[in-house]
Amino acid sequence: MNLRKRLIAVAAVVVFAAAVLYGSTLDPAGDPEDVSRPAWFDRKDTIYFWYSDETMTNFINSAAVSFGEREDVHVIPVLTSDSEYLEAINRASLEEEQMPDAYIISHDSLEKAYLAGLAEEVRDTEAVCTEENFPASALSAVSYHGKTVAYPLSFETSALIYNETYLAEWARQSAQKELLGDGTEDGEPAEDSEGITLDEALLAAKTEEYFQRAVPGTLDELLNFADTFDLPEGVEGIMTWAVSDIFYNYWIVGNYMIVGGDAGDDESNIQIVNDEAIACLEVYKGLNPFFFIESDTVTYESAVQDFVDGKIVFTIATTDVVERLADAKAEGLIPFDYGVAMMPMVSDVLQSRSMSVTNAVAVNGYSLHKELANQFAAYLVDECSDSLYERTGKAPAKSSAGADNGPLQIFKLEYARSVPLPKMMDTGNFWLQLERLFAQVWNGGDVTAQVQELAAQIDAQVEGNY
Repeated sequence: MNLRKRLIAVAAVVVFAAAVLYGSTLDPAGDPEDVSRPAWFDRKDTIYFWYSDETMTNFINSAAVSFGEREDVHVIPVLTSDSEYLEAINRASLEEEQMPDAYIISHDSLEKAYLAGLAEEVRDTEAVCTEENFPASALSAVSYHGKTVAYPLSFETSALIYNETYLAEWARQSAQKELLGDGTEDGEPAEDSEGITLDEALLAAKTEEYFQRAVPGTLDELLNFADTFDLPEGVEGIMTWAVSDIFYNYWIVGNYMIVGGDAGDDESNIQIVNDEAIACLEVYKGLNPFFFIESDTVTYESAVQDFVDGKIVFTIATTDVVERLADAKAEGLIPFDYGVAMMPMVSDVLQSRSMSVTNAVAVNGYSLHKELANQFAAYLVDECSDSLYERTGKAPAKSSAGADNGPLQIFKLEYARSVPLPKMMDTGNFWLQLERLFAQVWNGGDVTAQVQELAAQIDAQVEGNY
C-alpha cells in the first residue's frame, strides 16, 4: 500500500486524536467518584447511523425501528450535511459525541475512508456480500485491495430511453418502403397514401419484423434509424443527451479506458492510450453531424424534458427517469409508449460499458459497537432492499430487489456490466479531465492528441504520489 497516501489520509486523525487524548486523560490521584463517566460508556445498546440524503429519511427511519424492535437495541439515524461529510464523520469519531457507528458513503470515497480508519473490512457473518445477492460491479465497488470494506446499498448508472410509439412508426415506414421496392401486391390489398396497393397481412408481418429490431444494438443501427426515419410532425430530432456530462458519455470508452481495474484501486492498471479507446472516440466525434447537439446548452434536465414532450426519439438517462416517466404516463402527460434499453455497442467490434456509482454502508473503524453496526448494515442492504425504491426512488443494488419493475431491471442489467467509478485519490480529477476531452472531441478536436495529453497528465499525477 502507498505509505505516503496512507499518511496523508490519517494525518487529520492523528491531530484530532492527540487533542482528544490530552483533553480526556484522567488524573490517577483524583477521586474516582468525582470523575464523570465518558458519554460513550452508556451507549452499549445504541448505534448511530449517519446519512446525507434527505430522501433516504423515510427508508432509514423505518429500518431503524424494525431492526431495533427485532434486536432490542436503539438505532438513531442522523441526517448530516454532505458538505465535508467524511471530515464530519472523522471529527465525530474522535470526539465520541454521537459517533457514527455506520454510515452511507459513495463508493468512490472508500479508499479515503479506509486509509483514515473510518471504514474497515466488514464482518459479513450472514454472507450477504456474495454474487448470489449482488452483481460483480457492486462487489467491485465496495472492494478495496481485495477486502470488502462496505455493503452495497443502491446504484446509479445510465441507459437508453426510447419512444416505442415512434419506433413502431419507423417499423411501419421501413416495411412499407421495402414492400413497395419489391413491388409486392399479393392478397387483400391495402392502399397507401400514394394510391399504391399493398397486402395488409404481409405489411403487418413485415412491420413486426422491423419493430423487433427497432431498438438499436449498435451505434451503426442507431445512425441507420436516423437516416431512414421520416420524423412525424412535432418531432424535432432523433436523439439528444447531455453531451457535456461525462456520466452520459463514458459508455463510449468504458470498456477500453481503464483506470484502476474493475475495483478502481489498482494504480498499476491504468490504460488510457490504446487503439480501441481512440477508435471509440472517433465514432463519438462522428455523432455530432448526425445529432447537432449544442454541448453548452443541452442539459440532462432539458434532454429528459424533450423526451417527455415527444420532441425526440431517444435519450440517455439515469435511474431517476423510471419514476419520472411512470408518473408522467399516469398523469396523462405522455401520450406515447416508451421503453428502456441497455446502451448500444459502439460498433460490431467495439463494446460499450457504462459508468456506475454505488452508495454503500460502511462500518466505522472507531465504532464501539462494530458487531451491531455490521448487523444493521447487512439488514439495510439485504432485508430492506425491496422497499428501497418504493420509499426513496433509488435503485437497489441487490440483484433480486425490484424484480416486478421492468424498466428498473434494464438499468440493473446495465449496472451489472458497468465500470464502477474509481476510488483512487490520486486520480480523483480524472473525470473532470475526461469530461474536457469529450467536449473537445465533440467539437472537432484531434482524438489521438487529446487522449495522449490526458494519459500524460494522469501518469504525472500517479507517479508524483509514489
